[in-house]
Amino acid sequence: MKLTMTVGLSGPEFNLAPGDEREFNDDEAARLIDSGFAVKAEAEDAPAAVPAKTKKGKANVVSAEGDAGSE
Repeated sequence: MKLTMTVGLSGPEFNLAPGDEREFNDDEAARLIDSGFAVKAEAEDAPAAVPAKTKKGKANVVSAEGDAGSE
């Protein structure tokens, strides 16, 4: 069964990143889907789902009111 990875996964024969597709035997595919590591790959004629982008980095730590310490 062809799966699309939702997380990274490495083994002696592969190194997969989120979004990568790979063929697995049915038992291994079921285990990966049940664990939330992968989903069934979409049909080739269907549009590929784009993973949601997440914001990385530090939060905005500057006060919206400017420098409150100086008057």
